[in-house]
Amino acid sequence: MAIGAESIPTVKQTQFLAAAQELRNSRYCEIIPIFRTGTNFEIPVFNTAGLNNCPIGLWSRQNAKSIAASFGAFMVKLNGPRYWMMDAIKAAGVTKSGRVVEFNGLQLRERASIKVSLVNILNIQRPYQVNSVDRSTTFSYLKGRKVYELTSASGEIFRMQSYSQIVDQDLKIEDLDRLGERLSLPKGWSYKMRVLDKDSLLKADGVAYVLQDDLQNSYQKQTNLP
Repeated sequence: MAIGAESIPTVKQTQFLAAAQELRNSRYCEIIPIFRTGTNFEIPVFNTAGLNNCPIGLWSRQNAKSIAASFGAFMVKLNGPRYWMMDAIKAAGVTKSGRVVEFNGLQLRERASIKVSLVNILNIQRPYQVNSVDRSTTFSYLKGRKVYELTSASGEIFRMQSYSQIVDQDLKIEDLDRLGERLSLPKGWSYKMRVLDKDSLLKADGVAYVLQDDLQNSYQKQTNLP
């Protein structure tokens, strides 16, 4: 009997999304089942990118408790709707070619994997808690575009990769300039918007270090930028 991520069957891809003229501010969703294996947790990340734009009719069908029960998961997180904040994404390895699965009519591709211990599972959804995600991606942000960044008390910089309508269903891209006024930042942290004076790449070569703010907007640590 299959356990963990293998308990979710692979399906033939039948949903295809034409490449968006504008990736920035395009909509997607994720379904993230959490499987317990002994004292550790295996967490595959399934994403609608490239398959569909997470239509509201299909997203409204998703039920975390029902999905968890169907596949023997410890729990399931419905992570969306979300909107990309980069201008292009280039994926490599399994991040690019992950298998396709289907939940209640909604197809998603496996894009990443997270492994955490029993000790750390309670912290994985805490705001401003850094987690490592196994994926290989290059996010491109173009000259003249706005980027939104958190700076930690120790000087680490995290750039927004997506904003979320999970907590605030009315949050829009136009609201991000002043988002810092709404965040409950840890002591010594700051939020800012800036306009790029040149094209900028945000890379994850096998591992990305990510966090969420208290509105569940997502950020990735800048490991390759000054």
